[in-house]
Amino acid sequence: MDLFLQALIAGILKGGLYAVIGIGMTLIMGVMGIINLAHGQLMMVAMYVTFVCFTYLGIDPYLSLLIVIPILFFFGMALQKYLLNPLIKKETILPENQILMTVGIGMVLTESMRFIFTSDYKSVRTVYSNATFFLGNISFSLPLAIDFIISILITVLLFYFLNRTDIGRSIRATSQDRDAALLMGINTERITFITFGIGSALAAAAGALLMPLFYLFPDIGGPFTRRAFIICVLGGLGSTVGAIAGGLTLGLAEAFGATYIGMEFEEMIGLIIFIIVLLFLPGGFRQLIKV
Repeated sequence: MDLFLQALIAGILKGGLYAVIGIGMTLIMGVMGIINLAHGQLMMVAMYVTFVCFTYLGIDPYLSLLIVIPILFFFGMALQKYLLNPLIKKETILPENQILMTVGIGMVLTESMRFIFTSDYKSVRTVYSNATFFLGNISFSLPLAIDFIISILITVLLFYFLNRTDIGRSIRATSQDRDAALLMGINTERITFITFGIGSALAAAAGALLMPLFYLFPDIGGPFTRRAFIICVLGGLGSTVGAIAGGLTLGLAEAFGATYIGMEFEEMIGLIIFIIVLLFLPGGFRQLIKV
């Protein structure tokens, strides 16, 4: 029973962080109608910014959230405005071309970080990086627990923003019906800029939170892009609530897979669940929770 509870807790803590990554991608999907396949690479850039802040400025990874989130927000807006928006405006360009542009952006970001920082593994080692605490016989990773709490806070603030502010309501309206939102006087082009910025900022937050736990190298973005995509499909494309459910599901799948099958099968379990959901629940958890 202790082993089961240990895996359950680890999966929930990891899933909370995955949810933040997935929400960023699903927001962009809901408003723009495309999958951002550079999402993990944007997170990787944020991790390098966090690394620089810690190594050269002595700023704690969690405090660096106040730096990396604004940087990636404006960086994401710039990518949307100058690279993706010109494709959106051309009616002859297929949506697939916009997706291919995000693939290209991801490649450029990866190779740019490789050129600047080389392919060497880097890390941020703090006094709490390997710290644990116990509740009964169950051990908790201190940085993962902190990440989970911060992830909840970020998610609550995001839902408040989406439901209680004019810009947030405009994002939701654009996501539901872009043409109707345009007729209601919403500047949908501006909303796409902001949404891509918010999605990038959420990826940045996840990157900063991961730094005390993961080694950093230029190709780390690819696996997290894959995870974010799986979360989007599990939750239902465009559903923020579904992304939370998808993130928790993926976190639990990886935790139980690593515990009862083997660490080498950790990612494979998530991919198997991904295929099962596509086969039997193609609309994702959104079909079940109706959001």
